[in-house]
Order: sequence, then structure tokens, then C-alpha cells
Amino acid sequence: MLDILFAIIPVFALILLGFALMRFSIPSLDFWHLNNKLVYWVLIPSLLFNKTSQIEVSADLIGKYAMAIYAGFFSVVILSVVLSKILKLSAPTLTSVMQGSARHNTFIALAIAETIYGTSGLSTAALGSAILIPMTNLTVVTLMVWHLSKGEKLNALILNTLGELARNPLIIAVLLGLTFNYFDWENVPVLHESTRLLGGAALPIVLLGVGANIRVKDFTADWVPLVLSCLLKMGVFTCVIFIVCLNLELTETQTAIALLFGAVPTAAPAYTLAKQMGGDAPLMAAIVVVQTGISILTIPLTITLYRYFIS
Repeated sequence: MLDILFAIIPVFALILLGFALMRFSIPSLDFWHLNNKLVYWVLIPSLLFNKTSQIEVSADLIGKYAMAIYAGFFSVVILSVVLSKILKLSAPTLTSVMQGSARHNTFIALAIAETIYGTSGLSTAALGSAILIPMTNLTVVTLMVWHLSKGEKLNALILNTLGELARNPLIIAVLLGLTFNYFDWENVPVLHESTRLLGGAALPIVLLGVGANIRVKDFTADWVPLVLSCLLKMGVFTCVIFIVCLNLELTETQTAIALLFGAVPTAAPAYTLAKQMGGDAPLMAAIVVVQTGISILTIPLTITLYRYFIS
């Protein structure tokens, strides 16, 4: 476990550095807002396109990965809603528990996949992100609207969400990458070298941005929904993926990368979504902070337990 822990500490060191730089306005607050746009529209799409266009992928692998990851995802979505109702949590609190249980931080997953498993791990994680991103956004937003507006404007919001997904640069980049992959256009002059260079700059800048977007000042939460979200995200999500993967004959690396999506914390933009849609934003801020903090232990623990099991 220590070797994995030492391998991922630099990832969290960059997150912590980004948090500190943002708090001291270095270089400026405007820089970090612009940095988010650069990451979202240029750097990560370049990385995803480059890796998915060159990964060895098949319809069989995509199908197996989708089965494993979606099994974990929908398990925690359903459990988060059911358990929140049993505990009689308010609708805003329920939606934040659901976000904390089901969403994942794509950028941390990509960075750790590359750190531990190299280029092949990063490419596999890119495929996992491509499978999860559309389903996560559509499911989470739909359920948030349903619980926060009692079904009002649901159809309009679903259509709006589908429109946003169609314009999502991460999804577009992956689809283009898989298209190039299908036609064996794996090394187009200029294009692939440019996206390789941009992709190489992506993860360090992304990790700084992850830290800069952590909202400690808004941290307030009741411990029950906070603990519930952590148990579902880093416990149930991961366990379900593991059980399904055992029956799908995925390789050791492919299974470990799938497990990463359960072990990583929820996505920082969940706080913004909670604030915009009337969810419990302070609870969401607390979930993001706590999950990001404890994931430095849950990630190496998850990988270590998996390695021990298969040995």
C-alpha cells in the first residue's frame, strides 16, 4: 500500500498547492476562472482525443466497461435516494447526498491512472470517463429537478441537458477520438503531436484547478448525510464495480482503473450545480472537501485490497 500511497501523494500535493494559490490570489482570482475554461475547452479535450484515438479498444471492451461502471453508478444512485427518504432527509439534502454518492472527479481519476499504470492506464481511464460523463450528467440533473421542483419543467430541463451534452467538449473529443480509432487514423501529422503536447500539460494544470475550486469556507454539514455519501461513493460504488468485473474477464489493469472511479472523490462542480438548482450547497461543499481528503487513503487501500485479492 505504501508504494501506491507514495505514488499518488504528488497528485494530492498539486491539489493542495492549487488550493493555497487560490486562497492567496496567486497569480489572481481571474486567472483561476480563466484556467477552468482553458482546461474544459482545450487541455482535457486534447488529452481525451489523443488517448482514445490510439487506445486498443473494441466493442466488447466498451460493453464490459459500461456494464461494470454503470452497475456501480446506478446502485449508489438508487441507494442514495432510498436511504435519504428512509432517513427523512430534505429534498435539497437528498440531492447533495446523491451527487456525493454518484459523481466522480474525472481529473483525479485520469491523473492517478497515469501515475500508477502509465499511458495504457490513462487511455483506459479516458474510456471510462467517456462512458460515465454523459450518463452521470443526464441522471443527476434529471433527479435533481424531479426532487427540487416536483417534476415541474422536467421535460424542458432534460432537453436542455441533452443539448449541453451534445456541446460538451469532453464528450465531443472522445467521440472524435473513437472515430479516428475506428478508421485507424492513429497518427495524423500535426494533429496528434499538437494534442499530445496539450494533453501533456493538462493533468498538472487540472490538478491545480481542482484544488482552487475546493470551497472550504462554505463547509457546513450534518454528519449523517455526509457519512452516507462517503460510504456509498467509496464503499458501495467500488464494491459493486469489483463484483461485476470479476464476472467479465477484464484484465488486471482494466479492473483496477474501473475501481478508481469508485475510489476517487465526487466532482467539485457538484457544489456549483447544488447552488444553482437549490440543493444543499453547504453540505455539498463539505462532501467535496471530506471525500477529497479521505480519498488519499481510499484510493491506495482500494488498489491494495484488489491486488491482494487477485494474488
